[in-house]
Amino acid sequence: MKECIFCRITDNSPQEIMFSNDFCLYTVLKDPEIEGAGLIVPRNHRETVFDLSEEEWNATYQMLRTVNEYIDDRYHPDGYNIGWNCGAVGGQHIFHAHLHVIPRFRDEPMAGKGIRHLFKSEWNKRS
Repeated sequence: MKECIFCRITDNSPQEIMFSNDFCLYTVLKDPEIEGAGLIVPRNHRETVFDLSEEEWNATYQMLRTVNEYIDDRYHPDGYNIGWNCGAVGGQHIFHAHLHVIPRFRDEPMAGKGIRHLFKSEWNKRS
C-alpha cells in the first residue's frame, strides 16, 4: 500500500524507527506538546488492532515493554495513556493499525484525566 504513510515508514524510513522487531516498530511522534509520545506500528498493513495476527499481537506487547523502559528512563513520566483508535468514528485517521504510547506528567493541565474523560462529558451524550 504505497499511499499508506505507515507502510512507507516500515519500508523506507529507518531513520524514523527507534526500535523494531520482526513484526512491528516504534516511531516517536514529532509533537512538541506531547513529549516522549510515539506509536507502535505493525510492519504488515493491518487496518485495525482486530486484524493483527497472534504473532503481531505478541510482538506488539514485547515492543510496548521495550518502549516503556525507554520512556521511563528518558522522560520519567508519572503515568501513561496507551490506546488504539479503531475506525473513523473511533478517531482513527490513518487506517493502518497503530498503538499510541503517551507518557503523562502531573504538571499537565489535563493530569488525572484519562481517555474516558471526554467521552463521559455531558456534551458528548448521544441524542
